[in-house]
Amino acid sequence: MLKKISLLLLVTGFLFACNDDDDMIAACNAVTNVSSNTVTDNTANITWNDASNIGSYIIEYGTTGFPLGGGTSISTTDATIAISGLQGNTTYDVYVQTICSENNISMYTDVYSFTTSVTPCITVTNVDSSMITDTSALITWNDNTNTGNNYKLEYGTSGFGIGSGATITSNNTSLELTGLLPNTNYDLYVKAVCSETNMSSNSQVITFTTLAIPVIPEFRPTLSELNLYVGDLNNLEITPYGFEYDLNSTLYTDYASKQRFFVLPTGQKLTYNGEGLPIFPNNSIIVKTFYYNIDDRDTSLGQNIIETRILIKIDGSWESGDYKWNDAQTEAILDLAGSTVPVSWIDSNGDSNSINYEIPSDADCFTCHQNGASMVPIGPKMRTINFNFNGSNQLQQLIDNDMLDGLADPTSVSLLPKWDDASVSLDRRARAYMDINCAHCHTVGGFCEEQSNLRLDYEIPYEESSISESRFSILTRIQNTIPEYGMPLIGTTFVHEEGVDLLIEYINSLE
Repeated sequence: MLKKISLLLLVTGFLFACNDDDDMIAACNAVTNVSSNTVTDNTANITWNDASNIGSYIIEYGTTGFPLGGGTSISTTDATIAISGLQGNTTYDVYVQTICSENNISMYTDVYSFTTSVTPCITVTNVDSSMITDTSALITWNDNTNTGNNYKLEYGTSGFGIGSGATITSNNTSLELTGLLPNTNYDLYVKAVCSETNMSSNSQVITFTTLAIPVIPEFRPTLSELNLYVGDLNNLEITPYGFEYDLNSTLYTDYASKQRFFVLPTGQKLTYNGEGLPIFPNNSIIVKTFYYNIDDRDTSLGQNIIETRILIKIDGSWESGDYKWNDAQTEAILDLAGSTVPVSWIDSNGDSNSINYEIPSDADCFTCHQNGASMVPIGPKMRTINFNFNGSNQLQQLIDNDMLDGLADPTSVSLLPKWDDASVSLDRRARAYMDINCAHCHTVGGFCEEQSNLRLDYEIPYEESSISESRFSILTRIQNTIPEYGMPLIGTTFVHEEGVDLLIEYINSLE
């Protein structure tokens, strides 16, 4: 009996010992109230409540529906954690497990789900234009952020309002625009399209200018076909490929005004060949248009364009053609036969003038432009254009535009004096006038080489010019317009009074 009581006491003691609070392990409880805040397109803060546990937590997450053990696990000792690297517009499931000790871990919480916001479309960068022609341009840009590779381009003439331009889409970071207008400034914007409702802001505007229509170095039936002018033909707005120039002393043609320019082939240059004519490359075009202002006192009243004379260098030789303008001033027609056009205008003194202007035939052009049986230009000699025009020295403009080889310093070139510049001596002005108006015929190789001993190039010494011996013939002929007798032979129908006065004064001054 005593043994049974002792055994009972021993068992009871064991039971009470096992029930001691210091030796019992409390259950690890799962956290509550899992939630999220500050959710963006790629991050989210996950928080929960844990009133009693002291330890750490394991968070497992993945796209909705992932199996436990197949997600991404991270741990923390705080009751909150920031998750990053998420995908935009995606639903995620989250589970939290409490770790009270190495051997005491709670069950996972029930699943908690949240959805990231839509990833904003990022504005593209480095928008650029290249390979520009008269009707097309290649547009490129960078996009190292967005996915989907869809883009919307909007473009229009410079200054257009966004939303009013032409639009085109691309699934690459480059696109060739076609069907553009020649010689036109365009603005362009690029926008990334991540989805139908998620687009980036417009890129910064880029501006580019299409090239002018290429000039055609051929004698086509109409002037417009040569593409020497842009816009309305009668505005005489020369092609951007052209170099407009003027002469310090100009040829007299019945008081007509003249516009002069030349066009060189793309990538070609003039070659300096002394103070006379430079060497023009093949397919160069020299253009001179003759016109009269309606009223010289007010040029805004418009003009009457008569003819456009063209020289084209073809296979090493210059060829000529003359385009006669129509009455509507909308076109000029190739006319090699020559004709007479009645012209009226009001001069700077307010006097009305009327003449029968003579457009030369192709044979007439050769008469003045021939030298040694070849046709040559007359005007654009280095010494006739070495002065300021359009804001700077013309030779320097050619050098700066990389259009002239062989000359580095315009000051090394002389300048043909301006014949009506009273600050220049009488003999120099008179010789300059004869050079530009008469020397193309009265020179070695010129039309009058055999008929006359006169040599009227400005550089010819006076003693070798025969001016003194021919003084009476000069005086008589310059004051006449009798065909084949008056001088110049071609291009005038009435006397150039100012020029004649100059030459009379000069001839009378000779001993």
